[in-house]
Amino acid sequence: MINITLPIVGKKERQLIKEVLDSRILASGEYVERFEQSFAKYCGVKFGIANANGTSSLHVSLLMCGIKPGDKVVTTPFSFIATSNSILFCRAEPVFVDIDPKTFNINPVELEKTLKMEKNIKAVLVVHLYGLPCDMDAILKLKKKYKFKLIEDSCQAHGAEFRCRKVGSFGDVAAFSFYTTKNMMTGEGGIVLTNDIKADRYGRQLINHGRDRHSATTVLGYNYRLTNLAAAIGIAQFEQLESRIVKRIANAWKYNEAFKDLDFLQTPYIPENCRHVFHQYTVRISASERKKFIDYLSNNGIGSGIYYNTVLYKQPFYKQLGYRSGLCKEAEKAAGEVLSLPVHPSLSKSDTDKIIEVIRGYKK
Repeated sequence: MINITLPIVGKKERQLIKEVLDSRILASGEYVERFEQSFAKYCGVKFGIANANGTSSLHVSLLMCGIKPGDKVVTTPFSFIATSNSILFCRAEPVFVDIDPKTFNINPVELEKTLKMEKNIKAVLVVHLYGLPCDMDAILKLKKKYKFKLIEDSCQAHGAEFRCRKVGSFGDVAAFSFYTTKNMMTGEGGIVLTNDIKADRYGRQLINHGRDRHSATTVLGYNYRLTNLAAAIGIAQFEQLESRIVKRIANAWKYNEAFKDLDFLQTPYIPENCRHVFHQYTVRISASERKKFIDYLSNNGIGSGIYYNTVLYKQPFYKQLGYRSGLCKEAEKAAGEVLSLPVHPSLSKSDTDKIIEVIRGYKK
């Protein structure tokens, strides 16, 4: 079976983990600081706060932006559940806006409609889904016009760029995940990026039980710290990030060329001003055909995945909160049609050739 994802662990990861074990300093320390500084510099941002995971990164990002109970935060319904759950952690209210059907990202036209209609929008949480940046020109214009805090959910977009500028550098804060299936990983882990020194200090308190530099607890905080062990993996992974992104992009372009004439499959849209890093290579196929196609792939030794098969507000818990179906029609339609294919850098030429051959042999 050609898996949909395959984490890579090499000699450098093992070497650095051994260094940490030998040091006996397994909790946060020097390796965490090295990791923070390297990743923040890579993204063109002054400060990085490494922490437990992508979800904690989102939660801390919202708190750093001053989100309080009762505040409204706009986001997309087409994402992993952590995106909107993090808003609920703050006892704030998620306000869902529909997506652009070509990019799967939040639609700036629909976003402005909501900003005009809804009162007291405190923040917008955009998601660079599958590794493709949102339309940051349009979103930054709206930020200037409507004066909201901007949070980037970059959990799937390490190294992605909009107009040659890394995602994670546009908003007031940005959250990344280093979960084991991401383009780079630490097993579990995350980081919050910001250029605001006051926000950085507050974020560091939030991940460490609310303690300040004098170990006094001055705010309500959490145990969201990253370990040196995880950071050691991250340092090694970071060194390989760019070369692995290049492989992902090459695989994706190979697929796009091979599938461009298939009438049953819609390949990913890539705007000219974006660097898509292909955390997922996601195609569209009709809802009536998708299950048959997945079975066909599986029977021929090819893994696949659906990210995501329902919009966030149709999850049972969100229905209990009063959200109803039909809020975002494009997102709901996409949830019935998307399918991700293996694109990771561990794929060999024979793997990608087989995937192309099998898919081109599919009969509706």
